[in-house]
Amino acid sequence: EVQLVESGGGLVQTGGSLRLSCVTSGRTLEDYSLGWFRQAPGKDPEGVSCINPTDGTIFYLNSVKGRFTISVDNAKKTIYLQMNNLKLEDTAVYHCAALNPVGTKQCAFYVVWGQGTQVTVSS
Repeated sequence: EVQLVESGGGLVQTGGSLRLSCVTSGRTLEDYSLGWFRQAPGKDPEGVSCINPTDGTIFYLNSVKGRFTISVDNAKKTIYLQMNNLKLEDTAVYHCAALNPVGTKQCAFYVVWGQGTQVTVSS
């Protein structure tokens, strides 16, 4: 059974940084791509960043390119999202997800996701 547990959210001022972590269990690294999507109040979920741990394919949402970095620690079965230069529009609940590898380039086709962690950016 695949399980995902996020941590690392919080309140930060514009221009600040946060690092989200997601500890995975089950055959996550072998069978799935992994990534992050977010959902702001009143908005649809959007894929932020996804990675295929097997072939290294990475997706970034255009609005976060150059500011966010996704990484995987295979030994710890943990994925990270380093978020720098945060903006007000980054405020959302961020969910870690396992997805079908065919969806990596679109950061879509989520199979399992965690409860989420709140990221709030204030001015």
